[in-house]
Amino acid sequence: MKVTAIIPSRYESKRFPGKSLVNIQGKTMIQRVYEQAKKSSRIQSVYVATDSDAIYSSITDMGGNVIMTSDKCNSGTDRVAEAAKTLGLADNNIIVNIQGDQPVLQPECLDDLVQPFWENPDLEMATLATPISNEVDSNDPNTVKVVFDGNGTAIYFSRAKIPFNRDDNENIQYFKHIGIYAYSNAFLQQFTKLPHSILEEMEKLEQLRVIESGHKIQVTVTEFDSPSVDDPADLKKIEALL
Repeated sequence: MKVTAIIPSRYESKRFPGKSLVNIQGKTMIQRVYEQAKKSSRIQSVYVATDSDAIYSSITDMGGNVIMTSDKCNSGTDRVAEAAKTLGLADNNIIVNIQGDQPVLQPECLDDLVQPFWENPDLEMATLATPISNEVDSNDPNTVKVVFDGNGTAIYFSRAKIPFNRDDNENIQYFKHIGIYAYSNAFLQQFTKLPHSILEEMEKLEQLRVIESGHKIQVTVTEFDSPSVDDPADLKKIEALL
């Protein structure tokens, strides 16, 4: 089974313009993500997909694989799907969508992400979750939570604290959604054509489009968190981890 990782990366960002090329201890953020993805034992090839000449040049300068995409992509998922088309990947190829702002990404979590496809070749989509260990994250709307059934199938994703602990049960475990996805290429191309859903627009979480359209997302719990850089203040946390 062939697994290809594609890292969507754009230069513009409302909260942190140019963050893909910000220097983090001698390397750009996108370079750190690329190099971590290359360490996964399950991934055969890694590409960056971008519409930025500056990002394109930075990847070619380091000898990496990069694809120039159009500036019409509305989301990172659309950019990944376009890159997969450009590469001419087969329908049964597994495509891993890695966010370009996760510079301390652990390659082991990518192995965890794609493992379900070996167990179920008919699987359409998978993602990751990790236990939340503090009250701050469980209440933070920027930390997306996920609940799933006994088979690991996602029931719902939310910026709210879910499930609601009505009786203040001390044994409730909350799970943080890690925004890394894997799909069969056939489903990825289908996903980008699905109409935007009501829940997706309310929560601003595009994975809800999948659930609301009747498809399933397999959730694997991993011990490896992958914090993202959303604004300049997050860089200090990342540098501390490094």
